Amino acid sequence: MTDRPSGTPAPSRRKPRRGGKRVLRIVLLALAVLILAAGGAGWWAYSHLNGNIDSVDLDQAIGDDRPKKVVPGAQNILVLGSDSRAGANGDLDHGDVAGARSDTAMLIHVPEGRAKATAVSIPRDTLISRPECRKADGKTVAPAQRVMFNSVYTLAGPACVVKTVEQLSGIRVDHFVEVDFAGFKGLVDALGGVTVTLDQPMSGAKGGLKLDPGTHRLDGEQSLKFVRTRYGYGDGSDLGRIGLQQQFMIAMLSEMKKQDALGNPARLYKLADAGTKSLTTDSELASLTALADFAQSMKGVNPETMETIMLPVAYDKVDPNRVVVAQPQAGMLWEALRTDQKIPAEAKKSPASGSKG
Repeated sequence: MTDRPSGTPAPSRRKPRRGGKRVLRIVLLALAVLILAAGGAGWWAYSHLNGNIDSVDLDQAIGDDRPKKVVPGAQNILVLGSDSRAGANGDLDHGDVAGARSDTAMLIHVPEGRAKATAVSIPRDTLISRPECRKADGKTVAPAQRVMFNSVYTLAGPACVVKTVEQLSGIRVDHFVEVDFAGFKGLVDALGGVTVTLDQPMSGAKGGLKLDPGTHRLDGEQSLKFVRTRYGYGDGSDLGRIGLQQQFMIAMLSEMKKQDALGNPARLYKLADAGTKSLTTDSELASLTALADFAQSMKGVNPETMETIMLPVAYDKVDPNRVVVAQPQAGMLWEALRTDQKIPAEAKKSPASGSKG
């Protein structure tokens, strides 16, 4: 999530965003488990939590122009982190800003058998070809070349992001889940905070969080700044931020385990309420029952062993502040996921590292 509106020129020597907010993957998995356990808490709770969930009918929005599913038992879930600056989200950052952006995009592939998972992060500054899309109001958005990936959400909404990812990868997206960052704050606050440890200072550059080396207990707003910090930590690249996000994800998991959230009905309901308020899904997942069933089917997946890969990208030759999909690496990666095969080591290598060397 960034302070710079999508489509505006990046600062000189700006490194590409490399993985998005990986903490969202644990938000998704933990939320599904919480909802599964909360399903029998009573009709009043069910009705309230069920009413929190927004949805998008992908089949209606996209139509028949979609890849065929190759492996029926596998699942592909597109997880988006939205960065709207309106309303509650605006209060968390720099006030109201028109529109919203998809600051995080991960395609999570769960192979047949559902005992492991792979998450592919798509850098938000990747230049892609946007397909023709239909917005929620019925208006058509014309196709375009060399547009930033994160601009697709702003212009045409989440269904168009799904269609773009499908055409980029050749992979059928089975489900879509979007979490906004106001909801992320609510989840952390519902836990009573999350504890992290730093081995070097965080300077608070560009409105970020300022922390000394050592152990800190972060509330929701501080946690949001923590996972968004870039310039004030390490080498200032997105590699440093990705490391922070991974650290926070593990800390959040540990906090849930320590508190025995599933064994405390009051805390469980508070967490589920905070989570569902931030949630938009495809229409097939848009109920507690559907989410609980889906969570049950995924119970064999261990988030701690989930493999995380960045879509291989290279610096654009025209605009070095942008990246383009790197071939043949990306093609090998998508083909392995599409056919449920082992990912070749070469497919995990990205020419654009995002580091300062």
